[in-house]
Amino acid sequence: MEDIDAIAALQDPVRRRLYEYVAAQGREVGRNEAAEAAGVTRTLAAHHLERLTEAGLLESGSRRLTGRSGPGAGRPAKVYTRARAERAVSLPARDYRTAAELLAEAAEQAGLDAGLCAAARRRGEALRDSAAPCGSLEEAMEMLAARGYEPHLEGAEGATGAAARVVRMRNCPFHAVAERFPPLVCGMNLALLEGLLGTDGPLRARMDARPGECCVVVDDSKNNID
Repeated sequence: MEDIDAIAALQDPVRRRLYEYVAAQGREVGRNEAAEAAGVTRTLAAHHLERLTEAGLLESGSRRLTGRSGPGAGRPAKVYTRARAERAVSLPARDYRTAAELLAEAAEQAGLDAGLCAAARRRGEALRDSAAPCGSLEEAMEMLAARGYEPHLEGAEGATGAAARVVRMRNCPFHAVAERFPPLVCGMNLALLEGLLGTDGPLRARMDARPGECCVVVDDSKNNID
């Protein structure tokens, strides 16, 4: 299916709500859960979820949602996750991805990593304009969401027993190029976010790669430094 047809599938408001909910979870979602989140019946949700799968916007599978196995565990249920493929529409057609990959290849071969990171940090600062550095993880999440990173907050128990919060991002806006040139592009991404969030504030952007997510995370560990 053409990208424009796939994106047109989101024109239906119910279908769009279902897609946005599934995409935001970062895990498999069953039909009952999706229907409840979208405020529609399970039958209607199943219809739209299948349409989204046919359009290539979702991927489907099946598993037992009860967590049990063996006799009496019930039949496997249909579950959905966001598709890994990218969709984009440009009218008229443009090919910025090839240009980005060529520039990344040239920068890598010429050893321009430091210069690229410096430029990325300046761009982040320019995007922040005259605003003060982000003062909280919640403020950072708003800024990151506006730039398409799809941030979500996670809490983890630290060695001292204190809860450490970290913002992870389900989407990397540079994913396609980062797959081919990970050190170069991930370093650029880190520098961009350092400039965007501000290095002289309470937050810290750092590398912490995890499959299927952006390689950069943001935490407020600087607040815990004496």
